[in-house]
Amino acid sequence: MLGIEQIKEILPHREPFLMIDRVDQLKVGKSATARKAVSGNEWFFAGHFKDVKVMPGVLILEALAQTGAVALMTMDEMKGKLAFLGRIKNAKFVRKVVPGDLLILETEIENIMGNIGIGNGRATVDGELVAECSLMFAISE
Repeated sequence: MLGIEQIKEILPHREPFLMIDRVDQLKVGKSATARKAVSGNEWFFAGHFKDVKVMPGVLILEALAQTGAVALMTMDEMKGKLAFLGRIKNAKFVRKVVPGDLLILETEIENIMGNIGIGNGRATVDGELVAECSLMFAISE
């Protein structure tokens, strides 16, 4: 398990754009499972939407990407580098994420070719699918 301070040692993201609170499982270079406790005080709820607070889908995808970046950036040969989101494919949103939800984020790295990583992400709340997508990461110095 990695706490927030350990995540900050791996990822360059900081509040309010750090979208994961804890990493529960990590297989270096292969997969990571993280979580985000969604609070009603999140910065994005101020404008999304006026009467119904819904976590923006792009931020769910960002959380999946950050989870995958943890799996990649803990590899010895990737330490100190940056993982940029290069592509999202086949994004699918199934359910709203609202205040009080515990978002579970699972990203598996399918392939690493030089400075490119390809993976699949899946987000759930209470075991129910929220979103899924394919991700491509571009690794830079």
